[in-house]
Amino acid sequence: MITSVRNAKVAGALRLHKRAFRDADRAFLVEGAQAVGEALGAPGAIEILFHTETAHPLIARAREAGTELVGVSDEVMARLTGTVTPPGLVGVAPFVDVGLDEVPQGAECVAILHAVRDPGNAGTVVRSADAAGAGAVVFSSASVDVYNAKTVRASAGSLFHVPIVRGADTPAAIDALRARGMRILAMDAAGQIDLFDQELSQPVAFVFGNEAWGLPEDIANLADATVRVPIAGRAESLNLAAAATVCLFEWVRGRRRGRRVALDTLIAAAAHDIRSPLTAMKGFGHALATRWEEMTPEQRDLMLRGIVYDTDRLNTILRQLVDAARLTAGSLELLPERTNVGELVGGIARSLARDPDHPPVEWIGGDVVVFVDPERLQMILEGFIESLVWWTDEGSVRISAGIDAGRLILRACRGGARLGREDPDRLFSPRAPGTGGGSKIGLFVARGLAEAQGGRAFAEADGSLCLVLDVPAGEPPV
Repeated sequence: MITSVRNAKVAGALRLHKRAFRDADRAFLVEGAQAVGEALGAPGAIEILFHTETAHPLIARAREAGTELVGVSDEVMARLTGTVTPPGLVGVAPFVDVGLDEVPQGAECVAILHAVRDPGNAGTVVRSADAAGAGAVVFSSASVDVYNAKTVRASAGSLFHVPIVRGADTPAAIDALRARGMRILAMDAAGQIDLFDQELSQPVAFVFGNEAWGLPEDIANLADATVRVPIAGRAESLNLAAAATVCLFEWVRGRRRGRRVALDTLIAAAAHDIRSPLTAMKGFGHALATRWEEMTPEQRDLMLRGIVYDTDRLNTILRQLVDAARLTAGSLELLPERTNVGELVGGIARSLARDPDHPPVEWIGGDVVVFVDPERLQMILEGFIESLVWWTDEGSVRISAGIDAGRLILRACRGGARLGREDPDRLFSPRAPGTGGGSKIGLFVARGLAEAQGGRAFAEADGSLCLVLDVPAGEPPV
C-alpha cells in the first residue's frame, strides 16, 4: 500500500487536477464506483486504478481488464479526489474525445455547448445526452474542460458512452452538422418559437449558451430557428442542464412520434403494393385451375413462373415491413456472418430475371467478402434495385463494391434518371399511396438498416442515379 503522495504514480495522477497537465499527458481522473464501473466497460478506458479496498467488486473487473491496480492509504486517496468524502476508487483514463468528423454519420441529435462554464451543468448535459441516445456532445473552445473533475463526476460515466468533441469552433461545428442534413436550433429563453411546436423527427442539433448571458447574437443568428422551452409557472427560466434535458427528451418524443407516423405510412403503402402481386397470383391460379387442358406448355410455364415471381415480391414486401416495425421499435437484431457480396447480388439478379421485363442486374465489383448480416444486406440491395428500376429508364442496374478503411462502400447505379426537381435524398422518406410512384418502403428500410449498422445510405443523381451504401465491413469473431 502506498502512503506517500511523493510516489511517482500518485504524483503523476495528482498533476491531472490541472488542465495544463491533463492536456500534456492526455489523461484525466475518474472518481467513484459509478464512473469507474462505466469506464471499465470500454477496453483500455482505465490505465491505472487507485483503491483503498481490495475487496471491492470493481477490483476484480479491473484486474480481468488488465488495468494496473495500486493500493493507497485513505490519506493519499483524499488527496487524489476532489470530494469531501473520498470514494475509495480513482482511475487514470486516457482522453476519449473525438474530432467532429469522427461523430457517427448516423447521429440524429447533437448538443453543442457554447461558452458553458459550469462543470456540473456540462457534465449533466453529457449524462442527459447519453440517456436520450444523442449522437454527440460538442464542447466549444470557450466552454469548461470536459475533463474537469466536477464535469466528469456529473457525467456519471456517460463520458464513456457518448462521443465528445472538445475545443470546437462553434460556427464551424454548426456548418459541419448542417452539411450532414441537421437542422440547427439555438436555445434561448426569449426564443420566438415554442420547443413543443417543433417537428423533431428529423436530425437536429441544439445549441446551448452560457448559464448567465445565453447565446451571443452572432451565434444565435447562425441557427435555423431560435427556440424557447415554454414555462407555465412563475419561474424566470430553467437551469441550463434542466433546459438541455427537456430539449433532448423532447427530441426523443418527437422521433418516436415521427417513427410511428412513418410506420403507419409504410403499412398503408405496403398494403397498396401487396394488392398487385396478389391479384396477379389469383388470376394465374384461376386460369391454371379452369383452363389447364386448353393451355400450351409454354403458357403454363409462363404463368407458373409469374406466380413464383409474385411470391418473391410478396415475401420482399413483408420482410421489409417486419424490419420497418423492428426499426421503429428499436428491437432490430443483426446476425453478421461471412458474406460474399458478389454472390449475394448474383442470387438477386437470377431471381429478378424471372420477370422478362426487368432490366438486367450486373455485378462489376470483383471478389468482395465482408462480415455483415446477409439477409439485411440483401434487403438493402433489393430496395436499391427496385427504386432504380422505377426512377431510371436506361440500361442495366450496375452494382459495384469495395472495402475502404474497413468499410464496405457499395454503389448501385442506372442511367436515365427521371427525378425532375425532386431531391434524390427524399426518395428515402416514406410515401403514402397516391403520392408518387416507385418503392414507398424499400429505401426507407434500407436507410434504417444502414444506420443500425453504424453506416448510412444516400443517393447521388447526375444524369444517372446512384444509391450508395457505406457501412462497416465487420470482422469475424476471434
